[in-house]
Amino acid sequence: MNRAAELTEDSRDGDMVVRLSGHLSIAYLGDLPRRLEAITGPVAAIDLADVDHIDTVGAWTVHRTAKRLGSDITGADEGAQRLIEAVGDASAEAVSIRPDNLPAWQRVIGQIGEAVITAGSTLLGLLGFFGSTLVASWALIRNPRRFRINAVVQRFEVVGVSALGIIGLMSFLIGIVIAQQGSVQLRQFGMEMLTINLVGRLTFRELGVLMTAIMVAGRSGSAFAAQLGTMKLTEEIDAMRTIGVSPMEALVLPRTLAVVIMMPLLGFYASILSVIGGGFLCAVALDIPPITFLQRLREVVPITDLWVGLIKAPVFGIIIALSGCFQGMQVEANAEEVGLRTTAAVVQAIFLVIVIDAFFAVFFTWLGWN
Repeated sequence: MNRAAELTEDSRDGDMVVRLSGHLSIAYLGDLPRRLEAITGPVAAIDLADVDHIDTVGAWTVHRTAKRLGSDITGADEGAQRLIEAVGDASAEAVSIRPDNLPAWQRVIGQIGEAVITAGSTLLGLLGFFGSTLVASWALIRNPRRFRINAVVQRFEVVGVSALGIIGLMSFLIGIVIAQQGSVQLRQFGMEMLTINLVGRLTFRELGVLMTAIMVAGRSGSAFAAQLGTMKLTEEIDAMRTIGVSPMEALVLPRTLAVVIMMPLLGFYASILSVIGGGFLCAVALDIPPITFLQRLREVVPITDLWVGLIKAPVFGIIIALSGCFQGMQVEANAEEVGLRTTAAVVQAIFLVIVIDAFFAVFFTWLGWN
């Protein structure tokens, strides 16, 4: 039968000693903490030799009393001593109820530093994920029977066919906006005909594939992150690993391949719709016949502009697919993180697409593809 905690006082060589016995646990402490608080005189030691059991509450009570009275703790067995030391170490840590009110410039610098560290770690993680994707691709090349063609075809519909409507409408309207704004500025110089140059070169070279990449990142990149994040949260991905199925081969590679293949097609489709939108406005607002528009377009748009757009498109596709899949695979804690990772996937993909597009602009200018 467990004994309740007891306290006795005696003297040892003229010094007062407090002896504790029984169970020093929350269920058996009783009024022992109050009785210990009532001791005010100098106490040489607190003896735990007769203690049967001690828990965290009991260890904290003993440590607090010994610290208040300046007493030594004696007679404790190895487990009790370890627990009292752990409680003492925890109590020694300073706990701030409110965060320190730092100056504004220190807070700004700290936030910038945290953002830089987060961006660097995310970029390293994305590079590592890209390496894992290459390893999985090489494994499929060596074992082509493991390639899931049905999964890729299904992603063709999700990434490409389902996006034709919204991308076509967006591109058509962008072509109208480019032509309208360009014609307003060029009219000041009597050069409205150069609106065709502006629409043709800008859509085939830059805006067609760039706006398509942004739209695909918002549609498909976010969907990839949400799908994989939910699967990670429900432990479906862990179950796949348990039965010997590689998530990289079954989930990541089909999505990546589908986006890489569909991006050039969607980019070309968007460029054509933008040109049609620009031609529509030129015919309505500038009285330029469609046949004149097309003839002028053939004269001023070099074939290199088309190649520039088609070369950039699969690179943008890789970035979008990897960003979405990478963020989805990082989900760990709860459902809220799925939303956060989905948002991060879209922001990361769009940011990287714009950065890579800037590098492409400098690179193609260096090649002379102006």
